[in-house]
Amino acid sequence: MMITQNDKNYSAITHLSSFAGWVFPFGNIIAPLILWMAKKNESAYIDIHGKAAVNFQLSLMLYCFLLALLIIPITIFTLGLGLIALLISIIPILILIIVLIISASIKATHGEYYDYPFTIEFIK
Repeated sequence: MMITQNDKNYSAITHLSSFAGWVFPFGNIIAPLILWMAKKNESAYIDIHGKAAVNFQLSLMLYCFLLALLIIPITIFTLGLGLIALLISIIPILILIIVLIISASIKATHGEYYDYPFTIEFIK
């Protein structure tokens, strides 16, 4: 399969578009989804990276939803101390997410494939 520089750049932008979620709600899913759907039939390379970016963001949303379900019982059971621990633990998780997205975009730019860890394949 021939991978053009345009495919590499577009795939990197697809990964980086996940940061749109910091600007508007659900932008972390909507932006990569739109970019992936626009070019998935033109390049298998873009298709693979687009699926990876969207699946990672969907997995993160699921994990955040499950964590949100746990916050109330943990806060009540620990009299608020568990909430403080959860809030402190969010900082390294956010740093990890940033590092993973940037790593994926760098790999895409170099013509390599990247599998995000802890990702559920919603889109195959």
